[in-house]
Amino acid sequence: MTEIETESARSATNPGATPLLRPLTGPIDLSQIDLDMNEGLREVREGLTRFLMPYKFAIDEVMTKLNILQEEFTQTGEYNPIEHVSSRLKDPDSIIEKMRRRGVPLQTDQVRETITDIAGVRVVCAFISDVYRVFELLTAHNDVTIYQVKDYIEHPKPNGYRSLHLLLEVPVFLSSGPVQTIVEVQIRTIAMDFWASLEHKIYYKYDTEVPAHLLQGLSDAAEQAGQLDATMEGLHIAIRGGQNAGRSVVAVPEQSGQHAAIGGPAPASTNAQQQGKHAADPATTEPIPLTEEKDRGPAVRRIA
Repeated sequence: MTEIETESARSATNPGATPLLRPLTGPIDLSQIDLDMNEGLREVREGLTRFLMPYKFAIDEVMTKLNILQEEFTQTGEYNPIEHVSSRLKDPDSIIEKMRRRGVPLQTDQVRETITDIAGVRVVCAFISDVYRVFELLTAHNDVTIYQVKDYIEHPKPNGYRSLHLLLEVPVFLSSGPVQTIVEVQIRTIAMDFWASLEHKIYYKYDTEVPAHLLQGLSDAAEQAGQLDATMEGLHIAIRGGQNAGRSVVAVPEQSGQHAAIGGPAPASTNAQQQGKHAADPATTEPIPLTEEKDRGPAVRRIA
């Protein structure tokens, strides 16, 4: 027998031995397991836990890039646009519940296509220009590929939600080779983050059935937060001698691993020529939050 035993041969010769574990990236069909049975639920959780490992490693990759940037700014004495960073990995029970809600079979290939916010990183900045600066820095790496950009700062949601949402592909280097893995990165200001945190608490308390007067209050607070950001940005620009004025994400070049152009609206002809990776239309796609207070619609489509 070869040094690498097959699982069936190992089980046949030693029934009491622990089966060989499947590769982390291999497809797993968990849809036929009875989740109403404790043993079945445990098996599904174990399978999803293994499936989630590359996503955990992808978070580590992004967090490392951000930590390096912060350390560099500290060592060089340059202005640091990053206030603080947090991350979260969706747990197996959340995946089970979300796949049930969407009526999709619990197969890891389907999970990968359906849920794009499995791995999440949030970056909080002081000023709006810092948000786009972090975007530039993070996506300048050759091993970072932009999957989708949704600019809810330039185009806030009707309820006032503001944030820059990125879906980034980063390589996770496993023993079997590199695996391109999606990480959702949200970049926002302190005011935006405060508002989003309050919205989450309200929706959680009222189980998404929020009274109308509270919704109006949230909308008013979002407007005030936006005005505060604009005022602080103006002061920030004045202090820095007029730098970073009028920056916004407008397009993503088709070159793999590159990032969106910064500096103002792009001509329509320029946007029409983007045949590779490009910014999604914020009016037609819902963001996928780090928090799971409510389902915000189907998974976004991949941009070829």
